[in-house]
Amino acid sequence: MATEKLIIAAKAALKEYLCVTPTENILIISDEGLREIGLALYEAGQTLCKESFYVEIKKREVNGQEPPEAISSLMKKVDAVICATSRSMTHTDARRGATEAGTRVGTMPGINTDIMLRCFAANSNSIIELNNKLISTLTDAKEIKLTSKSGTDATFGFAGRKVISSTGVLSNKSAWGNIPSGEVYFAPLEDKADGKLIIDGSVAGIGMIKEPITIYLKNGKITSIEGGDDAKKLDEMLSNVGEKAKIVAEFGIGTNPKAEISGCILEDEKVMGTVHIAFGNNISMGGTNDIPIHIDCIIRNPSFSVDGKSIMEEGKFVF
Repeated sequence: MATEKLIIAAKAALKEYLCVTPTENILIISDEGLREIGLALYEAGQTLCKESFYVEIKKREVNGQEPPEAISSLMKKVDAVICATSRSMTHTDARRGATEAGTRVGTMPGINTDIMLRCFAANSNSIIELNNKLISTLTDAKEIKLTSKSGTDATFGFAGRKVISSTGVLSNKSAWGNIPSGEVYFAPLEDKADGKLIIDGSVAGIGMIKEPITIYLKNGKITSIEGGDDAKKLDEMLSNVGEKAKIVAEFGIGTNPKAEISGCILEDEKVMGTVHIAFGNNISMGGTNDIPIHIDCIIRNPSFSVDGKSIMEEGKFVF
C-alpha cells in the first residue's frame, strides 16, 4: 500500500506534469522492481482520470529495449501513458509510435520514492524560464566546447540540429519526455565529437561510479574507454550491442534545481550544474543512429561555451 506522501507525489506527476483530465484514459506501465510506484500512479489515475489501466512487463535488459508488441499497441489506444520502469522506454519505437498516434507519454526510468518526493517539489515555471534562455542561446549555434577540472576537454558540432527543451510538463497532444525533468539537449552531428571525457558522476545502467571513467572520442565515436570496473561495464554494455552503440548520441544540460546525483539516471541527468553525454540511439532527438541502446553519462561541475560564448563555469550558469 502506497504511503500518503507517495500518492500526493503521484497525483502531482499526473496532474501537474502529464496534465491528465477527468475525461481521459491513462495507461501505467511498470515492472516488478517499480511496482510500488506504478501502483501509486494507478491509484492516483483512478481519482484523476476517466479510466486508469495498469500493466506490468518484465524488466528490460538495457535502456531503449522495446516492450512487448501487445504493450506497444495498447500505448496507441489511450490519451496518456506513464512508464515507471527500471529501464528507459524514452528512445523506443513503442514510444515513438504512441506519440505519432497522438498519445502523450511520460517516462520515469529507474525512479524511486525519494526522487518522487524530491523532484516533484521543483517549481516548473523556473525550469521553463531557464530552459527557454538556453534554447535561445543554443539555437542556430554550431559548436560546444566542454571542459572540466577533472580533465574533460572535448568539442561537439551540432550545426542544423534541433535543440530540445524538456521541462516535464506534457500538456499537448503527442508530447513526450521524462517526468520529472529539467534539461535541454540535442543530438550532435554523428561525426563531429572529438576529445576526452572524464565521467565522474553516474552512468545509466551502472549508477554512481566508483572511480572516474575516461572516454576518448574521434569523429563522433568512442575510440577507447579507460578506468576501473565501471569503465569495463560501460564498454561491455556498448560493445554487446555493436560499434554503432559507441556513437555520440546526445549532449544534455541539467536544469532542475531540486535534483541530486543519486545513481538514478532519470534524476542525475536533470541536476543543475551537470552535463550528460549519451551514446547510442538518437533518432528521437533528430539524429540518424537507430540502435536499441541509449546510455547517458554524467559529468559534474563542467564548463562549456557555445561558439566561443561562455555559458557555464564549473557548474554555474554565467550567461
